[in-house]
Amino acid sequence: MSQIILASASPRRQELMKLIARSFLTIPARCDESVFKDHRPVCEIPEKLALLKAQEISAGNPGSIVIGCDTGVFINDTMLGKPENTADSINMLRMLSGTTHTVITGCALISDTVTDSFSVRTQVTFYDLTDEEISRYVKTGEPSDKAGGYGIQGYGSLLVRKIDGDYYNVVGLPVAQLSRHLSEFIML
Repeated sequence: MSQIILASASPRRQELMKLIARSFLTIPARCDESVFKDHRPVCEIPEKLALLKAQEISAGNPGSIVIGCDTGVFINDTMLGKPENTADSINMLRMLSGTTHTVITGCALISDTVTDSFSVRTQVTFYDLTDEEISRYVKTGEPSDKAGGYGIQGYGSLLVRKIDGDYYNVVGLPVAQLSRHLSEFIML
């Protein structure tokens, strides 16, 4: 069986990947994610970035199956990345307060002979947040490395009124769909 490589530095993705594969390597991709900053439609960016990451790692690892992933938070046709600073975190959370937004995770799988990619969408609805709630959450430090400025698997769960779709997709790895794609991929 081919070696599986997860092209991600995310500790959350690495933990979730253990639900899918007992043995895998982690080699973070270092590609320039800004290449798609002006891409339209923006909802395609996560899948395109996932493919770019998988291609980068696949090029140096023949005989392996490489998995690339990217997660974006989308509201009003705007993609929210990771906040640049505290003020950016506060602005993102204010934007998400009381609204429903879409989390899209793109996944790409590449071997020597086959390439596959897909996206998973989940709707997330936030409570109306007070400035005090936002400030308290930002002080946890949790928003700093999360798309959209929150992590549903941590203190950010206190901000979420409901989700419609795959919870693990919001964390950053749609484990059930990825497992199915990987199973088919291995059989090819």
